[in-house]
Amino acid sequence: MNKKVTMRELVGARIVLAVCIAVYYWCWARNDWHSYYTAITNAVAVFVICFFVFLSVRERKYKKEVADELAVTNLRRCDSICLKIALTAIVCIGFLCAILRFTVTTEVIGYMLIGLLVCISVIRTILFSIMDTKGI
Repeated sequence: MNKKVTMRELVGARIVLAVCIAVYYWCWARNDWHSYYTAITNAVAVFVICFFVFLSVRERKYKKEVADELAVTNLRRCDSICLKIALTAIVCIGFLCAILRFTVTTEVIGYMLIGLLVCISVIRTILFSIMDTKGI
């Protein structure tokens, strides 16, 4: 593992964490409980711990390297765009829940928020990749 750590790798790793959170939420928010859900949550928890260790090693190595100023600027732009998208989506989810308060359950609201988390992490990675390859 002597290759150089890229900002794209670190940004893309956030998708894996968002998907793990979504799977964990899916197991906990189910109305029916099966015995294999415990195995899934334990496997996801072990994977996330191992992934955090791997990611922290890669981030520590990245901080020792020369910082790419353009990549940092692009990441800040992507974060700004994703913040605006997330705020708009949360407001829409909030108003949708207020309008449909008797038909939308808290489980569905949770799924919408977790789905938003996964979508924002994917959008952030795609935006950053496009900006980084084009050198915007």
